[in-house]
Amino acid sequence: MKLKIRKILKWTGVALAALFITAQFKQPVKTNPAINSARTLQAHAQVTTEVAAIFERACRDCHSHQTAWPWYSKVAPVSWFVSDHVNHGRLHLNFDDWMQENGHRGNKATAEMLNAICQEVKGGAMPLDSYIWLHPSAKLSASDIQTICNWTQVEQQRLAYQAKP
Repeated sequence: MKLKIRKILKWTGVALAALFITAQFKQPVKTNPAINSARTLQAHAQVTTEVAAIFERACRDCHSHQTAWPWYSKVAPVSWFVSDHVNHGRLHLNFDDWMQENGHRGNKATAEMLNAICQEVKGGAMPLDSYIWLHPSAKLSASDIQTICNWTQVEQQRLAYQAKP
């Protein structure tokens, strides 16, 4: 009986190792597209240095074209998970493509996006827990959250004032 269990465990281990090695050949595309400075958040909003520092520390890897791809992003199946998170993050909010490829984002849409940023961080949805586990410095303090939300409110007011004829 013990011999049979050992044999099963041995072949299971061999099969898992072969599967792991094979998975390394199916790597996702990891890109950092060129940045058009005219399309960035900084080109269309007045980002304070304090907010920029928070975004750099806690948001940039998934919400910009400046992702730092760590070593584990090259090892499947983790590479698939990381790449998917970055692609999703860029799709929903990209500081380096604030005006988005699919068209101009007007002041109303920008105000909605600024509000969404505040709501996401205030609700604890961002940054993702899975990101914080590997990047503890990305964890937002209550002060960080307040700073971001204050900035989004000021920026929304500025945009509303600019939109007035």
